[in-house]
Amino acid sequence: MEQHNTATPNHVSSPDASPASPAIIPRAEHGVSRANISKSALKVLYRLREAGFRACLVGGGVRDLLLGREPKDFDVATDAHPEQVRQLFRNCRLIGRRFRLAHVQFGREIIEVATFRAPHEVLNGDDDEEFNGDALVEDGRIIRDNVYGTIEQDAWRRDFTINALYYDIEDFSVVDYAGGMADLKAGVLRLIGDPEVRFREDPVRMLRAVRFAGKLGFRLDIACEQAIPRMAGLLEEVAPARLFDEAIKLFHSGYGLQTFEMLRRHDLFRFLFPATEEALSHEEQGFPITFVANALKSTDARIQEGKGVNPAFLYAVMLWEPVRRLADRLMENGELPWLVALQQAGTAVLADQCAHIAIPKRISLPMREIWEMQPRLEQRRGARALRLMTHPRFRAAYDFYCLRAQSGEALEEGCNWWTRIQEVDEAEQRHMAGMDRPGGGGGGGGRRKRRRRPRRSDGNPAEPQ
Repeated sequence: MEQHNTATPNHVSSPDASPASPAIIPRAEHGVSRANISKSALKVLYRLREAGFRACLVGGGVRDLLLGREPKDFDVATDAHPEQVRQLFRNCRLIGRRFRLAHVQFGREIIEVATFRAPHEVLNGDDDEEFNGDALVEDGRIIRDNVYGTIEQDAWRRDFTINALYYDIEDFSVVDYAGGMADLKAGVLRLIGDPEVRFREDPVRMLRAVRFAGKLGFRLDIACEQAIPRMAGLLEEVAPARLFDEAIKLFHSGYGLQTFEMLRRHDLFRFLFPATEEALSHEEQGFPITFVANALKSTDARIQEGKGVNPAFLYAVMLWEPVRRLADRLMENGELPWLVALQQAGTAVLADQCAHIAIPKRISLPMREIWEMQPRLEQRRGARALRLMTHPRFRAAYDFYCLRAQSGEALEEGCNWWTRIQEVDEAEQRHMAGMDRPGGGGGGGGRRKRRRRPRRSDGNPAEPQ
């Protein structure tokens, strides 16, 4: 077996610079074990190797294994071209135009196989447009990226040093060109190359930086941290449909609260949810609005407990403050009922938000139902209240209502009532709804509740979360 170089690499400031010899960490000196790698990923790695190609596990899978975490997925990098990968696997399909990939499917599991990428070259000396084979860059932004190269070139094309670690199936070593092992041990998230150049290539890397830092508990490298506020405006040029997917990744990672706080700290959140950021910048009756933070804390707990979460609930939370504030203004100016005001406010806020993050109807319709059920949850008398519990969106709307109570609205009594009525038998439910008394079945409780500062059990105002 070939003896690998064990020299320690120096950090290189640019992916186009000549890389130093990689650090090769032999199997005995790292914690990546085949026992913790998906059997499907191993099949792909072994078959590529047997066909004469170099095959490595790369990216988040290697990073997480080295950190002792369970990887979410396993990605493979190889010198085989996508068409060659497809010839090796009948269960393979090629996807992507901007970035050609092979997906090898084993039941529900998909192993993503990418060909080693090479740097771009300037076309005719024009700094604003580059082309090399099947690559195209305009104004520093990668438009198409199918230039194939070596593992060394591929390493320097990756975004963060900790994602540029390769587990080589040939000898089970970890190959490190960019100093990722040192950054992994130090808890530092460092971009490979000039942060401004890398962020201009793909502005979503700023969101990835915050997501990884929040998820891993890492700190941003100072150069990356300083570049983000200067480059944050580039997010306005990213397709709204792509930002929809990125927002789900940001807040459904199990570390959504930390990510949310980092997004605001680094001036990124306002480019995703501008109306929400504007609403969160205000205080009401002397205390900060904590609804989003409380909801993310609850969502994180559900994810960490292995429970399901719904993107519609997340987006309903994110846009509630703008919807609520606009509905209040519509009620004051037009004397509209609260439900009608909520409907009009929801339509307007969603239209504005979709200019930044595209929200498909399969998400926006449940969002609106959650919002519009809030006034109905304040009506706790008669058959109508009992029927409400059969609504398919009742549980989400109830959770939403109780989060509002937790975050400062005077809804504790209603939250407790709805909690209890779900726990008792049918006879007690009818009693609670006033249906076993003469004249029972009437309405009630439809007034708009005013927000107030929450109280601690000792009677003093609660500290903002």
